[in-house]
Parts: sequence; structure tokens; C-alpha cells
Amino acid sequence: MRVFSSVVLPAFVTIALSVTASASQAAPVKVFILCGQSNMEGKGAIKHLEQLLADPATAKAYQHLRNDNGWIERNDVFIKYNDDRGQGKLGLGYGTPTNRFGPELQFGHVVGNAFDEKVLIIKCAWGGRALAVRFRPPSSGKGDYTQRNRETKELEPLPEETYGEAYRDTIRIVKETLAGIDQVVPDYDPQEGYELSGFVFFQGFNDIIDQKKMDEYGQNLENLVRDVRKDLDAPKLPFVIGELGQQGVEPEKRYAQKHFAFRKMQEDVSKLPEFTGNVAFVKTSPYIVKDGESFDGGYHYYGRADTFFNIGNAFGEAMVKMVKSN
Repeated sequence: MRVFSSVVLPAFVTIALSVTASASQAAPVKVFILCGQSNMEGKGAIKHLEQLLADPATAKAYQHLRNDNGWIERNDVFIKYNDDRGQGKLGLGYGTPTNRFGPELQFGHVVGNAFDEKVLIIKCAWGGRALAVRFRPPSSGKGDYTQRNRETKELEPLPEETYGEAYRDTIRIVKETLAGIDQVVPDYDPQEGYELSGFVFFQGFNDIIDQKKMDEYGQNLENLVRDVRKDLDAPKLPFVIGELGQQGVEPEKRYAQKHFAFRKMQEDVSKLPEFTGNVAFVKTSPYIVKDGESFDGGYHYYGRADTFFNIGNAFGEAMVKMVKSN
């Protein structure tokens, strides 16, 4: 962060300083953090993506992902995935497992096309993590959940270090990546620097299946936004909340009430006065294809490439709108 004093300077000196500052800040790398559980890890089947590209009826939407030489990697968008799941130019190969992809793919294309600056995506995602437990933000304090002892079969309190484990890992990975950003972004210029430009949180399944965790989800999500901004020293960091839309626009009747209530909690956080214009709730349920081929059983949005592509696109468009408006 650059700090300028309030001392009055001669006009020509002020102009010179202004030009110098503008030049040095002309093209900072835009950094976006994508965080969540298994759907953010990415379950879109590359096999399905190949089918979509082979079908003339659908190929046009995906043609920017491949050329005659194979799958395209962008020269202006880079990615770092967790500690050990790879880094490099944005392309395929950053899902879990590696024959899958997640929202990062089309998100990266959207933000890469929208900004002249280079882009770095830091992806922090682990399956099976609840916001009430492992993603628990510091402001929520310690939870009071239990686990069953494998030997005695008795319930016992979760170890204290379990709470916030994924949250702390996310903050750590972001800070470590930025400290060594020249190892991820080729030809990185420290004079131009980087700027934290946005955070996407796509998570919720492990909370909705436990009523106690669901009941505190709204407050935990509020705290997550505030704590991320505080711990990354980015007070107005644009924040996208991805809807838990697994059941589609019309969930099964036996689950509908719970899913609609959960989605409302997510959306209500984005409507808080302090978050107006800098937190966006993005629906993912419209991209569910229930009557098509499934590539992941009934889980993870059926593992469909078109669904994960469209979710990434929606996240990207919402993020670009916030960044440009701010």
C-alpha cells in the first residue's frame, strides 16, 4: 500500500508525483480468490465438455476453450490451486479429480477478457467442509459440535483445532502465494504489484444436511465476509456468494422448504446495508440439467460440463460488474 503525506507541494512537483504514481500502479495483477468445498473443487466432466464441443448445436459456446492444437491455456490468466494441486496458465487440469474442471475455467475467461491486466486466481477448495466447522470464521468463535470416538463409540467434542481449519488454510495459501507471486505469474513486475480484486465462496452442502449447522449458517456467512476482508486487509473486497443450487430451481418436494430457506439465508447476507454493492448473491440452480445425461450420479450438479461452465460464467460476470462499479 502506498501512503502519501498531506504536505502542500509546488504544482509541478505534485504533477510529477501523480504521473509517477499512476505509472507505477498502471497494471497491477488482479487477484481473485475462489473458495469452497467439492463443487468449487470442480466436478465438471471433461468427457462431457468434449461431447459439447463435438455437437454443432452446442459447440459455439465452448469453442474458445480449444483450437486445432488442443485445449487452450491463457497467457494472461494464471492459477494456483491449494498447496499441491498445481499452478500455471489457466486451462483444464485444475479440478478434482484432474479429469474434471470447476467454476475457475470460465470464470477465468470472463475476468481475463474484462480486464487488460494479468489475472491470478488462487483456488482454495476441499470437499466435505462445513462453514460451521472447518470453514468457521474467527468471529464465530469455537463451535460445540461432536464426533464419535472410533474406539469407544462415544460422542466427544471435536478437537478445538478443527474449527476454522479450512479458513486458516485459505488465508495462509493466499498470503503465501502472494508473497511468492513471481513464482506463479511469469514476468511479474513488483513495481506494478498486485491488487486483491475479489473473493468467491461456493459452499454449503455440509451445512444444509445438518439442521444445527444450517441454523447458524447466515451468521457464519456474515462473519466470513467480514473476517476475510479483515485478515486480507481488504475492507471492501468484492465478494460473490454462490447459491447452493444442487436441487435446481424446483427442488424435490421433501427437500424444497429446506433448500429455499438455505438459499434465502445466503441471499439475505448480500442484502445487508454494509454489503450493498460489494457483495453479490449469484444463483446456480438455473444451470441444473435434471433430464440430461449425468456424469456424477445425483451429486455435484450431476457433474455436467455445461453446468459448471455456466456457473463459472455467472460468477465471473457478477464479479466484473462489482469490480468495475467500485
